[in-house]
Amino acid sequence: MTHCTWTVRKKSRLDLFLRDMIPSVLNDGTDAVSNSKIRRLIMAGVISVNGKQCRVPAFDLHSGSLVEAFIDEAKFFYEKRPDDIAFTLESENVLYEDDSLIVVNKPAFFPTEETIVKGRGNMHQAIIDYLWKKNPSLRNPPYVGIMHRLDRETSGVLLFTKTRAVNKAVHDAFESRLVSKEYRAVCSVSAGKEHSFVFGKKTFTVECSIGRVSPSSQACKMGIVPEQRGGQYSKTVFTLAAEQDGLYYVDCKLFTGRTHQIRVHLSHSGLPIVGDNLYGGTNGILELGNRIMLHSAKLSIPHPVTGELLEVTAPLPQGFAPGII
Repeated sequence: MTHCTWTVRKKSRLDLFLRDMIPSVLNDGTDAVSNSKIRRLIMAGVISVNGKQCRVPAFDLHSGSLVEAFIDEAKFFYEKRPDDIAFTLESENVLYEDDSLIVVNKPAFFPTEETIVKGRGNMHQAIIDYLWKKNPSLRNPPYVGIMHRLDRETSGVLLFTKTRAVNKAVHDAFESRLVSKEYRAVCSVSAGKEHSFVFGKKTFTVECSIGRVSPSSQACKMGIVPEQRGGQYSKTVFTLAAEQDGLYYVDCKLFTGRTHQIRVHLSHSGLPIVGDNLYGGTNGILELGNRIMLHSAKLSIPHPVTGELLEVTAPLPQGFAPGII
């Protein structure tokens, strides 16, 4: 999240002012920002003028006015893609639910949360709609708290809270690494590279520091970055579940939760995920929509109320194991 503050030097219009100012903060002054994107940013309610939220693109600014913006760069530079799916949450997609938590099986090609693109479907809103439909007498939308996220193309187990009372306990469980997350990836071997399975190993561990290596104006790409340059420690244990026709079906157990961690670790090991072009993967499987072949298969967490271990699994989708077609 980037917090920007500017003092207006001469009379201007809010949208025109932001179009001039934002590139210098987010793009090093090299790229223009479209009018439509600026308007969506203003309508999202993240701009204030003299301490008051302003959602009017044509708002008149006067010399000396203070303009503030809180910009989530990942959302700002992410546009709706034509292959977002239309999805309505139904009971068969709910893996677990009680008064405190709801755990769902997120499909691929569906964002976890709202983006700056107004009206774009997302799992957070789908859960709100689902809970409200179950209890239509509610006067206001039911509360749904986002505790973690899955990339748009990643499917599988995704947990949300249903009451603010448990947010701290769930957050602390993630921060304290009391939450166990396991994924299934389908990989191929990088051309000309060795990988751990060549030497007969069924299990190997990757530990390294990773951080962002792409400019903020481009799609987020992570890589190996030393801690002294801002990299964060990461650890994943990988186990070969099956191998067939040049594809490796790999179980991935996370011990940290860095952005794109599994994707970076597997690519670094010479086993990029199929469909993950950003990290050197081969083209995706056509009949599966050319998706990145990564699935959140299992999540374990101490229940925030009872303290008992809650384990939730999502069945492997088509293409994630030999014979599942």
